[in-house]
Amino acid sequence: MDVVHPSVRRAQAEATADPDAFWAKAASELPWFSPWSSVFEAEPPSFRWFVGAETNMAHNCLDHHVANGAGGRAALVALNERGEERVFTYAQLLHEVERLAASLRGLGLGKGDRITIYMPVCAEAIALMLATVRIGAIHSVVFAGFGAGALGDRIRASGSRAVFTADVTYRKGTDVRLKEIVDDALLGDPHEVEHVVALHRTAAPMPMTETRDLSWDEFLARGEGNSGGYTRVESNEPAYILATSGTTATPKLTVHAHGGYQVGISSMARWCYGMRPDDVWWATSDIGWVVGHSYIVYAPLLIGCTTVAYEGAIDYPAPDAMWRIIERFGVTGLFTSPTAVRALMRYGDEPALGAELELLERVFCAGEVLNPPAWEWLQRTVLGDRIPVIDHWWQTETGAPVIGNPYGIGLSPVKPGSAGVPLPGMEVSVRTPEGERLPTGEKGILVIERPFPSLTATLWGDPERYGNDYWGKIEGAYFTGDSTHIDEDGYVWFAGRADEVIKIAAHRLGSIEVETAFLKHKAVAEAGVTGRPDEVRGEVISAFVALRQGYEPSSELRDELKATVRSELGALAVIADVNFVETLPKTRSGKIMRRVLKAVVLDQQPGDITTIEDEGSVVEARQAWMDMKAAISDE
Repeated sequence: MDVVHPSVRRAQAEATADPDAFWAKAASELPWFSPWSSVFEAEPPSFRWFVGAETNMAHNCLDHHVANGAGGRAALVALNERGEERVFTYAQLLHEVERLAASLRGLGLGKGDRITIYMPVCAEAIALMLATVRIGAIHSVVFAGFGAGALGDRIRASGSRAVFTADVTYRKGTDVRLKEIVDDALLGDPHEVEHVVALHRTAAPMPMTETRDLSWDEFLARGEGNSGGYTRVESNEPAYILATSGTTATPKLTVHAHGGYQVGISSMARWCYGMRPDDVWWATSDIGWVVGHSYIVYAPLLIGCTTVAYEGAIDYPAPDAMWRIIERFGVTGLFTSPTAVRALMRYGDEPALGAELELLERVFCAGEVLNPPAWEWLQRTVLGDRIPVIDHWWQTETGAPVIGNPYGIGLSPVKPGSAGVPLPGMEVSVRTPEGERLPTGEKGILVIERPFPSLTATLWGDPERYGNDYWGKIEGAYFTGDSTHIDEDGYVWFAGRADEVIKIAAHRLGSIEVETAFLKHKAVAEAGVTGRPDEVRGEVISAFVALRQGYEPSSELRDELKATVRSELGALAVIADVNFVETLPKTRSGKIMRRVLKAVVLDQQPGDITTIEDEGSVVEARQAWMDMKAAISDE
């Protein structure tokens, strides 16, 4: 018996039978200034969507709704951890975006120019993203937690003419000073940034460089006499570029175009998330990541609902901060990360159970695998099985979900630990590194068989790398780099990055599988594992474990954890050492940096860690590893 909802199977079959017709139908849900001459044109390794059509994504996010009578509907709720909040209707947000568009033109910026945005998750930054797209320019948003080195690299790679920043961003009660980081990033830079525009949010003085730097008010004054209108662009012209958020040492600058990208993200908003105009939608991510682009800013506004944007940590100023925001604003759809769920688990049940969550209808997670113990806690303990908690999978490069459980079409049974099934329009398979197709149940590498509209079609400034890294490893298929198997019902199960698979005595274990086994123990909040060489078995497992509140490291607990993993995975899961830490090395988008753990156990330098959330976590992991080695040598 097929467990997948019949409506999903019909949509999958429709997309497979005639992909062009399927995506043309999806595109017809959006307004276009002029029609396309062809839906899809392949130019291997690149491609184009809705060729010749004219559009503008910012127009479709705002002007379209205002013109159709929705100007009074709430578009954006901008909050921060200090309790400040602003609400903008669609008409008000359009007015702000028009002002900024005119000001951008006042700086001499226009179609095709690149603009770096290094700002907090605030209303000004979101309006600026929309204004940039509105005039046909291209934004490169850099997460406002990166240091000067990472910021400078991204400014240079994008070729930005202007950088927009603020004096500070707020993080767990601290003012993180951004303008000084921008100044450091631009020191001695041969690439000439013409303008640095800074939003002053505090009373503290802010350093300004004469002739180059402008205050926000000075920037707005440049808009006088300039148009705030939108620019018509061809479907395949870039809307933005964005560095990948993964754990690799060398991020790539993906390119997302006006036409295909908005078709992809708005379709998946409807199909995967069930997004509708009367939703209050909250994605707890940051505008510096693709989730923030796709599902804080663009897709919710394309759909016409209310989007919540939050600056700060979701567990500050109190562990119940996230739950109280859901309660206060009547959030109906929540998108968060498994890392966030596991972090909130560490505080116990009480903070979550103290809020009224009756209006919340569904919860989605992505970023890493939502391990069954974390799913169980959120689904059963927090939400009492009232609504579904749904995992799904995608990448910066895909722009929108690829694997999921399409809530908006027909919800299939949730299998905890699985990301779901290929979404309509997504054709995938599991292959060996040599490209051989693998049968049901066998672990290999997930590949995407055919482009879809929101998939990046190139890398900014490096099309050759795009061809080599994505389409050159397995002929005729997009290489995701993730280790996966597909079960008999068509559900996809991710085991981690393909280069993070641990090989023990000719057996292959995914890092996610081992970490999930650790989470079966009630004391464990998070675990990160890596393989290290062993003369007898090839590799054994080194584990780094963060405990929930109320538990302390001990040799007895270490033995319990090893026994738990052995019970879950069998004797082949050889845990050589368990290292207790407070914080795992993670990217600022929440992915565990297992290559850093690998470097620690191999006594190597971690390489580029510009994307890391907390550099102290590397020091802590290294100290825990050294302590473990010393303890072993003393035995």
